[in-house]
This record gives sequence, C-alpha cells and structure tokens, in this order.
Amino acid sequence: MSSNKKQARYGRVYNQLKMLMPKSNDISARMCSIVSILHHKMDGFFWTGFYLLTNDNKLVVRTYQGHVACMELAENTGVCRAAIKQQEIIIVPNVEEFPGHIACDSRSKSEIVVPVKDKKGEIIGVLDVDSNKPNTFDEVDAEGLERIVSLIFEK
Repeated sequence: MSSNKKQARYGRVYNQLKMLMPKSNDISARMCSIVSILHHKMDGFFWTGFYLLTNDNKLVVRTYQGHVACMELAENTGVCRAAIKQQEIIIVPNVEEFPGHIACDSRSKSEIVVPVKDKKGEIIGVLDVDSNKPNTFDEVDAEGLERIVSLIFEK
C-alpha cells in the first residue's frame, strides 16, 4: 500500500475511533475497540494487541486479535520491553534480525511497538502489531498508531 493510501486509511480509522471513544470511559473497552478496528482495517496486521505492565513489572497480554499470544513477556528481552525501556516507538523490519526477539508465533516477520502512556505521561504498556510479511511497517504506521493510542486516555 502506498504511503498516501496508508496515511488516508489511518485518518479514517482515527476518525472512526474518535467517534467511538466517548461511548465508554473504560480503558479496557477503548483498547478492545482500537485492537478490533486496527486488526480488521489495516493491511498486513497479523497480530494486534496490548501488553500492559502490572504492579510487579510483569508485561502481560490483554486484549488482542490474532493467533494465541505469549501471556507474559520476560524482562530485558524482546521488542515490547525495548520500546518501554527506550520510551519510543520501535519498528522492526525483520524480527529475525532483532536481538532477543520473542517469537510468540514463528509466522511473525515484522513488528511495530508503540508505548502506551497514561494521563500522567507514564508508560503503562504497549500496543504491539505483528505482520506475517517482512518490512510491513514504516513512519506512517508509527505516526498513525501513536495518534490512535493517544485516544485511550482522551476525554
């Protein structure tokens, strides 16, 4: 998909979600809607979901769509933990080239992870999206997903 077409699709998804968010202040409900819409409307989204940090610093899967996920992600390894540690979006064109990549599904070939920040700006987890094709994600995805994730805590 061309960058312009992808950017336009993210715009439509964002607008759809922005209209849905006021229907509930429940964070889990908002995350469910985000995952569902992204997974079904964006090309190449093979696995789409949220991992949230617990009080004892475990990173646990929450709402997702796709094949069975890793229930907990170990500390100091994997793309999700790297995004939390670096406090930034990470795009992985080829997961086999990412040191310490956690292969929850061997069919995953590329990945993007977006930190989720609460109202105070603290990272509480990540949005993790995998594709079964290499080189799926780029800066258009990073911008679109970051904007969509910001809707979780928007009033």
